[in-house]
Amino acid sequence: MEIKKQHNSIIWALISLVIIIAVVAGAGLLLLENQDEIIQGQAEAEEYRVSSKVPGRILHFYVQEGDHVKAGDTLAILEAPEVQAKLSQAEAAQQAAQALENKAKKGARMEQIQAAYEMWQKAKAGLEIAEKSYNRLNRLYEEGVMSAQKRDEAYANYKAMQATEKAAKAQYDLAKNGAQQEDKAAAAAQVMRAEGAVAEVNSYIKETVLIAQMDGEVSEIFPKRGELVGTGAPIMNIAMLQNMWATFNVREDLLKDLNVGKVFEAYLPAFDRNIKLKVSSMKDMGSYAAWKATKTTGQFDLKTFEVKALPIEKIEGLRPGMSVIIKK
Repeated sequence: MEIKKQHNSIIWALISLVIIIAVVAGAGLLLLENQDEIIQGQAEAEEYRVSSKVPGRILHFYVQEGDHVKAGDTLAILEAPEVQAKLSQAEAAQQAAQALENKAKKGARMEQIQAAYEMWQKAKAGLEIAEKSYNRLNRLYEEGVMSAQKRDEAYANYKAMQATEKAAKAQYDLAKNGAQQEDKAAAAAQVMRAEGAVAEVNSYIKETVLIAQMDGEVSEIFPKRGELVGTGAPIMNIAMLQNMWATFNVREDLLKDLNVGKVFEAYLPAFDRNIKLKVSSMKDMGSYAAWKATKTTGQFDLKTFEVKALPIEKIEGLRPGMSVIIKK
């Protein structure tokens, strides 16, 4: 009798356990069926990177991470002694080119012009004497007093003095007129080239002073004071908090009601409130971003899309990295 009672108790215990398991399983299935699909994204802001065109050493920072800056504010100063040295070289080359241009414009010195004039006058005097001598000997030759040999010698001397006078006159004109137009143009071009080199180096010097291009907040500073930075190396990031959006990685089976231009609600845990967002863009994230592979069951893979949504109204206090939740 005692054994029969124990047997009945075990049976009832097993039946009770089966009933409990069935109830728990049913409740679990109901809860799973009614559970919302959660899509978690985050807030992001547009950023621009501050860098320099010239290598140098960080001399001073005028901002810290978290500071708000306005367009035109000075952010940092670099020390670049090599650029200063290049400026000295460029300025010296400019001065040399300017001196050559001045010389080309001015022409020969007054002493050189005067000397050339005196040589011309001397040649003119010699030409006059040679002409008179030839005329006199030619008359004597016609009268039969002078031989042809003497007359020919006088004529040759006369022609030689004509050439000498022309050469002296050309030297005088050259000294008086100065350099040719081509030489002046070449000298002017050299000056312009030197001025361009100076302007280029000055532009590099301006790059040693880093200026904020737009309003924003300093989100990150990379080097420390005194460190060397190369050409184009990032020095800091400026976040423009006025241009914020939310991004979500969404499986394609959850893209319903998230078409471009669609307005939807999302939850901000940081403020415990709902906000309205408008889908601005959507793009495929590639096959590597498939979140749910189902090919093994004879179906298909579900790919992931990046959805970008803009707030309908400005949200005070919203920061990059804050979570944004969509419940579907």
